[in-house]
Amino acid sequence: MPEPLTERIAFVLLPQFSMLSLFCALEPLRVVNRFAGEIFSWHFLSIDGQAVVSSSGIPVAAQQAISKTNTAGGHKLGTGFATVLVCSSFEPELSINKDLLRWLKLMDRQGSVLGGIETGCYALAHAGLLNNHTSALHWEARAAFEESFPKLETSQQLYQVDAKRLTCAGGISAMDMMLHLIKNKHGEQLTEQVCTALIHERMRQANQIQPLQVIERYKIVHSEIINVIELMEKNIEEPLSASELAEFSGVALRKLERLFKKHCQATPTRFYLQLRLARARQLLKQTKMPVVAVAVACGFRSPEYFSRRYHLLFGLSPREDRQLAPELSRMALKSGVSIAS
Repeated sequence: MPEPLTERIAFVLLPQFSMLSLFCALEPLRVVNRFAGEIFSWHFLSIDGQAVVSSSGIPVAAQQAISKTNTAGGHKLGTGFATVLVCSSFEPELSINKDLLRWLKLMDRQGSVLGGIETGCYALAHAGLLNNHTSALHWEARAAFEESFPKLETSQQLYQVDAKRLTCAGGISAMDMMLHLIKNKHGEQLTEQVCTALIHERMRQANQIQPLQVIERYKIVHSEIINVIELMEKNIEEPLSASELAEFSGVALRKLERLFKKHCQATPTRFYLQLRLARARQLLKQTKMPVVAVAVACGFRSPEYFSRRYHLLFGLSPREDRQLAPELSRMALKSGVSIAS
């Protein structure tokens, strides 16, 4: 009986990608090969073929530029990769260009399964490749993604898998997504072997929800405060007054203020302001929305007031903060030592 062909998986690395997410996706492939032979091979690609700096400041060497993959391993362009996974985390839109979008569309036409890890779905969305698909992405990036692509479906799940798309929230969920892939192709027994070797108790199912609840994110267990924070998060663009928060949540205003000072060390109004500014920071980092549009989306009608409050909280103006991370990435690339793939 002939040996099965090795399934080639391409990881397209974009600047600021998560090293944890990449290795969580990669390690199950390495371990399954240890048990079952060369079932998978993996290949690190970048847009220009140069090393890519991760969010931890560590550069990772790319084996090839995406434009050169037509000669990789003797395979024709588009036929060599069974799966293409775009890896990004912070600043997902800054490095997306026409070359990447054109290449992803070609991969799709040639039959590759396309995916995104953490915020990799941004590239697929810009290429028009997520229509009629539901995407999972990191919960911190979801609001910004929905602002940029209001017609696309998103999910709070750890990962989403269908016949032609794979997306996940990043981190450990990348491992679960790849284990799901292994299970579908090679069975439960081999998947359990891989889990045991990785000391991963079990593969989490795709329908498990990311830890998005207020109680988990803010470490608050008081039910009345949780209800009010959830109300705040649902009303970012049109903020409610403290009186409206109290009325809609059924908590007397004075009691609400006492609860927030005790459990959150802030008044409801101040907590709400910080929440809106944190959302604005996400939009600045993860979208190309103009600063004025970000301000409006987060409930600030005065750009000057928005900029002043933003600077007080973060120590930088919105424009300065948006420009900071790319500059740090360039510095890290100049000083770092690349990791060979």
